[in-house]
Amino acid sequence: MNVLQIPFAEGEANLDWVELTQAIADGHQRPKAQVKDTFLYRGDDTLLTRSAWVDGLGIAVKSTTIFPGNARTGRPVIDGSVSVYDDADGRLAALVDFFLVTKWKTAGDSLLGALRLANPDSRNILIVGAGPVGESLCEAFAAGFPLARIGLWNRTCSKAETLARKLSHVDVEYDLRDAVGRADIIVTATMSMQPIIKGEWLRPGQHLNLVGAFLPEMREADDTALRCGSIYMDSYDTTVEHIGEISIPIAEGTISRDDLIADYYALDRFAPDPSKVTVFKNGGGAHLDLMTSRYIISKFQP
Repeated sequence: MNVLQIPFAEGEANLDWVELTQAIADGHQRPKAQVKDTFLYRGDDTLLTRSAWVDGLGIAVKSTTIFPGNARTGRPVIDGSVSVYDDADGRLAALVDFFLVTKWKTAGDSLLGALRLANPDSRNILIVGAGPVGESLCEAFAAGFPLARIGLWNRTCSKAETLARKLSHVDVEYDLRDAVGRADIIVTATMSMQPIIKGEWLRPGQHLNLVGAFLPEMREADDTALRCGSIYMDSYDTTVEHIGEISIPIAEGTISRDDLIADYYALDRFAPDPSKVTVFKNGGGAHLDLMTSRYIISKFQP
């Protein structure tokens, strides 16, 4: 069986961030994805399997291993693989590098939200978080908003300074409140369990793009930020009942399900709003891994 194998560097060589956002948009014009997550545990170790099937596009299974103890021996804590299956006959069509798919899916997902919800004339972008996701967001948003200045804030300033030296187009910010106030677009990619973005810092016309929270107890924006915003997300199915950013304020009555305007299956409802903050929640999902993998396969030149 001839299975296409796509490693990181070779797979990334011909990719384009804005092209990817169009591929994701096109993927949501197809029949709605079937999505399923499963978890297996052994002590502190976890196997997470995320699967998606989109009629006409195929099947993706993204397997993620999380072994916290590896940190003590210098080995990666997270590893995995992405398998893509043909839609017509179910054959294994491609194995795509796990980290390549994750990088481009996560940042491309948020860039699509910003391209649809932010003021197209935005000139000041703030990335909050200087980890690997923050780095890929700096790349993606520089491509999506080429005339904008990009500022970077991190709780540990030295990490932001190190990343800014690596990315010459990025400036370090040292005062989060001031940086949020000046930004047209704020993108958060932290591991925070408590909100770090305060609604009192925001003003109408800004776009707040929330990436980091992925667990039921995690949040990056406070209640005021959500109440003053028009709220959108990539997927109701992977976000509303699963991620604290949305599930906690709904459970507490801060917002209601009716306050969630649309997900990517209703992209025609995404639009900038000069009278409000537009809020986008990046929840991810295996259907986005599938759409991203199919885009990577289409651009791969062995």
